[in-house]
Amino acid sequence: MIDIDVENLSIAFSGRAAVKAVSFHVPAGGSFGIVGESGSGKSTVLRALAGLNQHWEGQISFGGEPVGAKRDRAFFRQAQMVFQDPYGSLHPRQTVDRILSELPLVHGMDRIDDRIARALDDVALPQSVRFRFPHQLSGGQRQRVAIARALIAEPQVLLLDEPTSALDVSVQAEILNLLVALRREHNLTYIMVSHDLAVVSHMCSDVGVMQNGEMVEQVSTDRLRLGEVSHPHTQELRTLSVELEEPEEKPVSA
Repeated sequence: MIDIDVENLSIAFSGRAAVKAVSFHVPAGGSFGIVGESGSGKSTVLRALAGLNQHWEGQISFGGEPVGAKRDRAFFRQAQMVFQDPYGSLHPRQTVDRILSELPLVHGMDRIDDRIARALDDVALPQSVRFRFPHQLSGGQRQRVAIARALIAEPQVLLLDEPTSALDVSVQAEILNLLVALRREHNLTYIMVSHDLAVVSHMCSDVGVMQNGEMVEQVSTDRLRLGEVSHPHTQELRTLSVELEEPEEKPVSA
């Protein structure tokens, strides 16, 4: 397990500040949610952490080691990202087998067949999906494939970009509960971005609230549930959110 430190992260696009001196710490094996409205800068922070945005200032450290704008292959084995749209993030003309074999091949990993089988088991997908194409799967199944693709590299960090927002309400809780279980089983560190405070409170022990590019408050989920917040925007999001109740437990299934 590794921890994550972000200090004074600032990002600008065409001279306009999108992220302003954001700092936070995620302990090894911890879970940190970043919540905010569209345009608040939350996804921009996540993309900088993932190495997808190379134009930033400040310091980002994984496991106590600062990382630069450009990341090496070892970083992308250590930290993986799960995107919002499972259909858009999977190559439509590749089978699940091909999609899942790509990262192990790039990293020169052995026993690829065994790794694929184990990854499908981890996300509760039947082995029969292995030679199907993404369009032959449901939205929930496609997101499970995307999670399996992230896990197959044996990362220590998962960066989650609204991983349930493109899914039907009926399967959102299943995917969230799966992610909670995987963090425990694989000793992962999570950072999750969402506009939904209830989702973040289910997934994460601590939350950072973004507004206009600034992280205006950091609060534990326990304090958030009790309404013990200090910034007006946090209170506003809490009021507008669905009650901060944990999603209904459902069995993890396809």
